[in-house]
Amino acid sequence: MTNPAKSRQPNGASSIFQGKDGRWHGYVTVGVKDDGSPDRRHVGRKTRTAVTKAVRDLEKQRDSTGVRKAGQTWTVETWLTHWVENIAAPNVGENTIDGYRVAVYHHLIPGLGAHRLEKLEPEHLERLYRKMQANGNAAGTAHQVHRTVKTALNEAVRRRHLTINPASVAKAPKVEEEEVEPYTLEEIQRLLLEAGKHRNHARWVIALALGLRQGEALGLKWEDVHFEEGVLVVRRGRLRPRYEHGCGNKCGRKPGYCPQKINTRRETKDTKTRAGKRSIGVPEQLLTLLRRHREEQDRERTLARDLWVEKGYVFTSPTGEPLNPNTDHHRWKDLLKAAGVREGRLHDARHTAATVLLILGVPEAVVDRIMGWEPGKSARMRRRYQHLTGTVLQQTAAKVGALLWGPMPSTPASASGSAEPGPSPAPVPADPTVYVARLGERLIPFLHREHADVVAVQWGTDHPNHAAEVEEWDREKWEDKGPGGARTVRDKMPDRRIVHHAHAVYLSGGDRLNIGRDAQWSLMAWEFETDLYTDLPVRWHTSRRPGQEVEAQVRGTDADAVSAAYVEACAQAVDRAKNPGKYGDTQG
Repeated sequence: MTNPAKSRQPNGASSIFQGKDGRWHGYVTVGVKDDGSPDRRHVGRKTRTAVTKAVRDLEKQRDSTGVRKAGQTWTVETWLTHWVENIAAPNVGENTIDGYRVAVYHHLIPGLGAHRLEKLEPEHLERLYRKMQANGNAAGTAHQVHRTVKTALNEAVRRRHLTINPASVAKAPKVEEEEVEPYTLEEIQRLLLEAGKHRNHARWVIALALGLRQGEALGLKWEDVHFEEGVLVVRRGRLRPRYEHGCGNKCGRKPGYCPQKINTRRETKDTKTRAGKRSIGVPEQLLTLLRRHREEQDRERTLARDLWVEKGYVFTSPTGEPLNPNTDHHRWKDLLKAAGVREGRLHDARHTAATVLLILGVPEAVVDRIMGWEPGKSARMRRRYQHLTGTVLQQTAAKVGALLWGPMPSTPASASGSAEPGPSPAPVPADPTVYVARLGERLIPFLHREHADVVAVQWGTDHPNHAAEVEEWDREKWEDKGPGGARTVRDKMPDRRIVHHAHAVYLSGGDRLNIGRDAQWSLMAWEFETDLYTDLPVRWHTSRRPGQEVEAQVRGTDADAVSAAYVEACAQAVDRAKNPGKYGDTQG
């Protein structure tokens, strides 16, 4: 008679038997191993009933969600680290991986890293989200952490390290849809007038009139501006720099503040979606402003001399480098303060442009094209903007053309006789009168007398002991002779230091490229942006250009220190030119 405990099951079937140790054992085939052999899992219990139940449970799991893959035992920390660096990083964009790394290293690993991966429960995640918000993090930050861990654990499920994703079960933090708050008619006017006093004036006009995203505006090149056709093409976006120490981590600062910091990230990337790559019609007034901006850039190129790096960007530092998004952000904040406009995000300029287009009745397809909205998301985006129909925005709909560039002419007819969609503002007269509101010692120019009168009356009401009046000036007086002209603005700049510069460029073999040009010179600090030209005695760095040349740049307020550092910077530049791999440079 056959012993039921020792009876053999068919190949591949589960088996249950009692071992010599007196315990009951079960084996279940759950799949195939990497080497092609059957993947048999073992369960052991004290009784046959208990082991039978364990075997049946394992079979159900195998037949439904699948059984976790055998092999390495993952913790939340080891899996998230592996996922973000080895799976996500090579396959997503730079900005996306930055967000993933913040969520993983700043929130998920400190909060949940010690858990065994297969033991992680939805409740663990929900408690982390609540703790984050209790510690002052916004609901949007907690929600971004939730999206990150859900994506990471989905990959663990796909690779059979997990059978179910606990983040798919956990309740994500509720995020209220962000309220869109565009600028008012008066705020736009004050911003544009103030922007006209600063370099890169056209940068802010493009933001308020065309609604380009920050990265899109900073990534523009002159080859993207077609003056004859009156079209601007959006192709790429500016990326935020990522720095590493160039001093061997000896300075004790964060990489971004290292005097010899090295940028390890490319400058731009192509637009993420097909909708993002688009052509936008540019009003003639803005084209004129861009032509003037290009002339000003030519003068800066002459002034910068050997320090200028020609990369073709529309908006640059005074040495030709693309603007740093962080610098651009601070310039926007400075502009708001100088114009006396309420605090707001740079993205609010984009909101303003979109709202104006929608309220003016521009066809939705045209709005989607200008804003770069994807077809599947455009309806939701339009709803966010269209509900703002207050008194100020209704005024904007009637006055936006005159606000930016003067009165609007009648719309020209197309070849078929139908009207072209969208506004077509008329050009500003070549030499208009400037109406100057004299507010105490402050002078503010306006294109229209009524606007100057409104500001003067309001200021006089708020400051009853100070006179406020409006004067008529011609454009030449304002720009060249008046107390608000560029000459006086420069004379009043607080930073009158002399900044000393040194610069050299080397070919890949280490040979000097700019032989015969002056390597060192000095000029007033206000000629250049403060984030590029420091008040430190000396700072220097080397960087690799797209053409593989390596440049050394030194600047500072101490001439002797600059000269000494120039020798060290050139030595590193030569070494970097000969050994790109040592500095993390990529060839090509």
